[in-house]
Amino acid sequence: MKKALVFGLLLIFVFAFQVSAYDETHLLKAKMTGDCPDCDLSDADLSFADLSFADLSFADLSGADLSDANLNKANLKEANLSFANLSYADLKDANLNKANLSYANLSYADLKDANLNKANLSYANLNKADLSSASLSYADLSDANLNKANLSGVDLYHANLSYADLRALNLRRANLSEADLRRANLSWTDLRSANLSGTDLSGADLRNANLSGANLSGANLYHANLSVSDLYQANLSGANLSGADLYHANLSGANLSVSDLSGADLEYADLSGANLSGVWMDGADLWRTNLRGAYLEGVEGLDIEQLSKVKTLFEAKLDPELMKQVKEECPHLLEKPQNKLNNGAK
Repeated sequence: MKKALVFGLLLIFVFAFQVSAYDETHLLKAKMTGDCPDCDLSDADLSFADLSFADLSFADLSGADLSDANLNKANLKEANLSFANLSYADLKDANLNKANLSYANLSYADLKDANLNKANLSYANLNKADLSSASLSYADLSDANLNKANLSGVDLYHANLSYADLRALNLRRANLSEADLRRANLSWTDLRSANLSGTDLSGADLRNANLSGANLSGANLYHANLSVSDLYQANLSGANLSGADLYHANLSGANLSVSDLSGADLEYADLSGANLSGVWMDGADLWRTNLRGAYLEGVEGLDIEQLSKVKTLFEAKLDPELMKQVKEECPHLLEKPQNKLNNGAK
């Protein structure tokens, strides 16, 4: 009875190994011709292999070792690369559309101009990977490690980056429109001229981020932390900034028309020359806020008590009733400041 049990367990082990192991014929074919679509290459050793221009679409490469492999312009459409080792791999211009890269190791990989649309990169390791100009629209990057990755010019339209750690990354000119960045950490990140229109950034950490010239129209920044961030000439029209922390933020020359700033903290913020027409500002904290030359006509929820706390209203445009109250109660705010104010000039 004991021998039969041991034999049975041995058969189960062998069967399990055979199921998970790669097909020797498929491996030989991949190495010889470079083409092996829909092949079983799971757990195969393809490190340093030259698979440039190879057709590996729909192939099972789960757990495979592809470290230092040349996959330049390879077709890996809908391939299973979960748990694969692709560290230092050359994946420039590769087609990884709808590929499964969950838990894959892509540290130091070159993914410039790669097609990663709708790819699953959840929990993937992209430490110091080069993703510049790559296309990742609708990709899932939730909980991925993007430490020191290069994401300049990347297309992340509608991508899932919720709770992602994107600290101090290069996302300059990146397309993040309609992406999910809820509670993502973007502190110290370079987002100059990035497209964040319609993006969900609620609860996101954007402290010290550079968003100058960025498009944030219609973005959801509810309770986001934007303290000491640079939003010089950014487009925030129609954005939800209610409850946002904008302490000491640079919003000079920014377009905030018809945005929601209710309950926002704008202490010491620079809004010189900003367009605030049609903005909702009920409960906004304007202590020592620079409103020099700001356009404030049509603002809702703004009262004289809030305005009395600002740093200056010199050359600002206000509705007639508010302007009358300012002249009567705080005329000094309309005078040209004697001290030098930061007007956001670059």
